[in-house]
Amino acid sequence: MLSSVLYLVAAAMFIVGMKRLGSPATARSGNQLSALGMFLAVVVTLLDSAVVTYTVIVAGIVAGGTVGAILAKRVEMTAMPQLVAAFNGFGGGASALVAAAEFLGSSDVAVETGVTVALSTSIGAITLTGSFIAFGKLQGIVAGRSVGFPGQLVFDAVLASTILAAAAWMVIDGGPGPLWILAGLSAVLGITRTLPIGGADMPVVVAILNSLSGLAAASAGFVIGSNVLIIAGALVGASGLILTAAMSKAMNRSLANVLFAKFGGTATSTEIGTRPVRRATIDDVAVTLAYADSVIVVPGYGLAVAQAQHAVRELADRLEERGVSVRYAIHPVAGRMPGHMNVLLAEADVSYDVLFDLDEINDDFARTDVSLVVGANDVVNPSAREDSESPIYGMPILNADKTTTSIVIKRSLSPGFAGIDNPLFYEDSTLMLFADAKDALEDLSRAVREV
Repeated sequence: MLSSVLYLVAAAMFIVGMKRLGSPATARSGNQLSALGMFLAVVVTLLDSAVVTYTVIVAGIVAGGTVGAILAKRVEMTAMPQLVAAFNGFGGGASALVAAAEFLGSSDVAVETGVTVALSTSIGAITLTGSFIAFGKLQGIVAGRSVGFPGQLVFDAVLASTILAAAAWMVIDGGPGPLWILAGLSAVLGITRTLPIGGADMPVVVAILNSLSGLAAASAGFVIGSNVLIIAGALVGASGLILTAAMSKAMNRSLANVLFAKFGGTATSTEIGTRPVRRATIDDVAVTLAYADSVIVVPGYGLAVAQAQHAVRELADRLEERGVSVRYAIHPVAGRMPGHMNVLLAEADVSYDVLFDLDEINDDFARTDVSLVVGANDVVNPSAREDSESPIYGMPILNADKTTTSIVIKRSLSPGFAGIDNPLFYEDSTLMLFADAKDALEDLSRAVREV
């Protein structure tokens, strides 16, 4: 009875903690509350269940805790998307192992138990391999472009059908052979379905895999009769699906388009960047920023790659000392994962009060003196509003082109993920500063001080 009450308390902590993750201001405490709830659930499980030996459990806690502590200290915030992808993979793999162990250790498995074992094993294996392919793409180990072969969609469809047949065989037969076949085929499907997805679609893929890891955990909870695991897995699965839908909407693309269609424009490298632009120097940009009344910073993937979050905050501090109002506009798909920009800027101690989502700040661009676009491309491309033939047409964008002056910091005029040119770069009101984001922002901080 006491264990049930404590499990209920842990579940309530999960729910409240997840709710607090919805705001940058409360996300840290929400994460801590959820972690405390999980700790409570683990302790109750260890004390309440008939544990054969604690030796392996303690060894696992020590090994896992050591690796986790090292990663927490060493992994840069810019590499957090890769770490999240890896965590998703380990979660799915762990759920598959738990379900498989319960199945193999039972002499008589009921049909409903066999079905949940099949679900947990298959989903967990797909999540394991798919997550590490996503990790490889984000880390640069695996090519970020679409990697596939002719007829891959047909191959994957046949593979998925075979997995369903193997699952049915396992439920009917009850032997270990079908289980291993099911796990192996599912692992292959995780690889073949993730490889063709472009690296810039990884925010959506990570969200999907996060949801799948939760579904695998919930299925494993049904297998072993753990209510707290069912609740935790269902929460993760549902939140991941909601996040996936939100990310797809932010890109104006369906989930099917992300998973099964190649995405991008047809412009060649020789067609992009052929029109004249207004090139600016550090001094030009420093003067423009220093004498503005209001500035909106639009951070993008280039800021994350350059690890320029501290540099942009330092520049904002210099501008605020001069009485300039500085705010940040965060697009839902800026960076490599949902909330990536928020996490990076929070690491640099940027106040939550000046971070605004697209819907909150988009109308303010027209009343702002300067938009400072740092390493962003498609999320500020006016073609999404104006060109019905554009592959990104209809995608919600930040209205950086509507400010009095737009300043864009990029290494070159290379296209974004969509593979198309950006008309913003050629506007008369746009200043292009070609440089590494971190170097440019640091130079601008010094120049603004001297203006």
